[in-house]
Amino acid sequence: MKISDVMNSAPTTIRRGATFHEAAILVSRSQTSDLMVVDDDGMFVGVLSEGDLIRTALPDYDDLVRDGASLGGAWKVFLEKGAELAQQPIAAILITAPLAFGPGDELLKAASAMINKQIRVLPVVDDGRLVGTISRGDLCRAVLGG
Repeated sequence: MKISDVMNSAPTTIRRGATFHEAAILVSRSQTSDLMVVDDDGMFVGVLSEGDLIRTALPDYDDLVRDGASLGGAWKVFLEKGAELAQQPIAAILITAPLAFGPGDELLKAASAMINKQIRVLPVVDDGRLVGTISRGDLCRAVLGG
């Protein structure tokens, strides 16, 4: 079975010049863990994960506690850092050389890579252009009949 047989051909995308705020809204609304990043010409340039968004804003909790901050104080620092980042461009935290597959690649190859590398969603790229994504859910549906 080929990736094109089960891939999502309408992936959630965001432009490279978008802000953290725009990315956070899109992740929340789309309920996806990874946004596919494209340039103004629609060419694939990378992946932005929700984990990277959170990790960038997350203060070092152990340092805060060691410095005497309460849980409420740590939360306040987290919110403040998020507010500072909101209008910053996402370009600094993009995964610019992610593992990607083509639509004609074997589904088993993508499944193996996803499990072995703990990846939830992979871009499907054809001639530099994003044509879809393949997710663990897509794999479950293809293999287990969903």
